[in-house]
Amino acid sequence: QAAAPLHPVAGQCQEAQLVVMVHRDLFGTGRLVKAAELTLGSAACLPVARSAAETTVTFVAGVQQVSSPKCPFQMTPDSLIYKTSLSYKPSSSGNLVIVRTNAAVVPIECHYPRKSNVSSNAVRPTWAPFRSTLSAEERLMFSLRLMNDDWSTERLSNGFQLGESLHLQADVASGGHVPLRLFVDDCVATLSPDRNSSPRYALIDLSGCLVDGRSDDTTSAFISPRLRQETLQFMVDAFKFAGDDRNLIYITCHLKVSPADQAPNPLNKACSFNKASSLWAPVEGTGDICSCCETGNCP
Repeated sequence: QAAAPLHPVAGQCQEAQLVVMVHRDLFGTGRLVKAAELTLGSAACLPVARSAAETTVTFVAGVQQVSSPKCPFQMTPDSLIYKTSLSYKPSSSGNLVIVRTNAAVVPIECHYPRKSNVSSNAVRPTWAPFRSTLSAEERLMFSLRLMNDDWSTERLSNGFQLGESLHLQADVASGGHVPLRLFVDDCVATLSPDRNSSPRYALIDLSGCLVDGRSDDTTSAFISPRLRQETLQFMVDAFKFAGDDRNLIYITCHLKVSPADQAPNPLNKACSFNKASSLWAPVEGTGDICSCCETGNCP
């Protein structure tokens, strides 16, 4: 509602900014306060406009700009709440003995729903609303399979002899998405389904470095080039845990995707160690994205 003597302060919480209109008859006494004595928020923002009759003043500021720096917002299960305040600090009337009005602080809150489809005038999607995009993203299907030696079909047996190689293929079914490129972020081998159990051995680590290939007695590596962007193949030499007679090993991998038109980077990469050159090499992208595989300082 508009600012009026009965409701001297009116606020409008917009998508990115707060608009506050203040009637200068702030106390309903007929005595108008000065616009310069009104400020909004912790940044002490001044009014940006006055009405033609000079009876109201208007503030326009970013919601975060005028929120408290110590607590810019509060979160509830359903809302984000930004809090600020309108301050009135009367200047001295020249009489140092008496005052004729009090300072005042009017609290203002903006509540934004956390669980809703929030649109933006600045961004006008033409492909699909947010809810449909979210449901489509949830249909991504990842898979990790043991393949036969020529990669043509899935391997029927999961038994291996030491000296053989495991042919592993990761895939994602992207459905109606924009083209995606698949990466294997990490893979760990354990003796139980719990990937955090001990003993454990990292095959792929550091956001896509096939660290098992760094060992002297292995030929483990990613297969390059890819068959397609949504598939990534790699070979790992068969192994067993030292001092343990169990012959069942669990391999758990974290798969992820990035847009296919996004260049690989230290966070999204597939890097193998080339023993001939003693250098890390990516399946795609520039060689520098693999440098962190050697230093261990990957994202």
